Amino acid sequence: MREYCLTGSWTALAAGLLMSASSPVQAQENHQAPAPPSNVVGEDRPWDDGEEIILRWTLSPDDGDSVSEYLILQTVAEVGDFEVTPDFKIIDSTQAGTDHLVIEIKPQSRLSEVRRLGDRVDIRGLVDTGNHEFELSYHYQVIAVDSDGNRSAPATTSAAVKAVMQPYDLSRLSLMIITFVFCGAVVFWINRARKGKPIKVRKIAGLEAVDEAVGRATEMGRPILYIPGIQDINEIQTIASMTILSRVVKTAAQYDAKVEVPTSKSLVMTTARETVQAAFMEAGRPDAYNEDLIYYVTDEQFGYVAYLQGMMVREKPATCFYMGAFFAESLILAETGNSIGAIQIAGTAMPAQLPFFVAACDYTLIGEEFFAASAYLSGEPEQLGSLKGQDVGKVMVAALLIVGVAMATVAAMTGWAPLTNAVTFLKSVILT
Repeated sequence: MREYCLTGSWTALAAGLLMSASSPVQAQENHQAPAPPSNVVGEDRPWDDGEEIILRWTLSPDDGDSVSEYLILQTVAEVGDFEVTPDFKIIDSTQAGTDHLVIEIKPQSRLSEVRRLGDRVDIRGLVDTGNHEFELSYHYQVIAVDSDGNRSAPATTSAAVKAVMQPYDLSRLSLMIITFVFCGAVVFWINRARKGKPIKVRKIAGLEAVDEAVGRATEMGRPILYIPGIQDINEIQTIASMTILSRVVKTAAQYDAKVEVPTSKSLVMTTARETVQAAFMEAGRPDAYNEDLIYYVTDEQFGYVAYLQGMMVREKPATCFYMGAFFAESLILAETGNSIGAIQIAGTAMPAQLPFFVAACDYTLIGEEFFAASAYLSGEPEQLGSLKGQDVGKVMVAALLIVGVAMATVAAMTGWAPLTNAVTFLKSVILT
């Protein structure tokens, strides 16, 4: 009986050892790495700015079963004509079921790679174009990973690939179309104006009042003060101011009125003198031109304003024009002119100063009106056509904004994927 029990004990022990010996094998089979992907191919993305590579591969046979993600590894294959020892590093990952990935290659990342490889390759012969756009080629590996973290063998590209800048970035095709439409509208309206067909331009009250303002100064026997802003002649608002100055002086020459133009920049003084002289000649009164009435005061902002304020109080001009770029002095000038009872016409594109001019002046040219004054006053076909073409562009932009806001609203309410993609395209491509 005791021998039987001993034999049974040895049998149970042997069975236990056998089971424990087979367990690691079974566990290893349960945690086997997934099959690797295949046919990994890298290619330069066509028609781009040379900063993207498209990586494609065939999914692992275990995709949809045990594969949870794919790891993307990258290494520099060549720097210029120098080959580099592979050193693959993980740069990205993607979910299971994905068989391609767009990899972004920024110029700054290329510079970092070259610096990092400086002790491994001779980079003295490389040429830096100024944008750090070195000729770098890359190899890629794709590894399948299961939910337990087991990795497959890497699948590697057979040939190196590099991002190459193309003649045109096709992602900006919409911008090219919009540009052609805008330019086409301008050319169309210029040709229409040249053929003598009427182009309607809305009346600008401030410019229509020029004759009235100059006539009032003539009746009162007092001068006209014209201030072309405080910026230099390279400021677009100062250039626009010269066009209006020409119209004011031409009208004043016909009425035999005195126009005084103090400036805060010497180049503006020179330009204003030439503008005034040309206006007198155009009016048929070149002998009435007096260059001493167009003079330089000082570059100092409030020194210039103090002079203008004192002159306005002493001479009491009947009409004051403020045309150009103004800053803190706008309210000082407008309030002083209002206190002496002058007709005041202002025009500026400085949003922060417009409220002061609107409150204290009789007429104010607001932003676009100020810049449109040149076409409005000259009546030249080129300027009128350009103005009309720009209006077409503004209508298109306004329509695009309205449609975009409506699409974004509906997309946020419904979550419809095609509409959401369209809104993303508008924001990331059209509006950037």
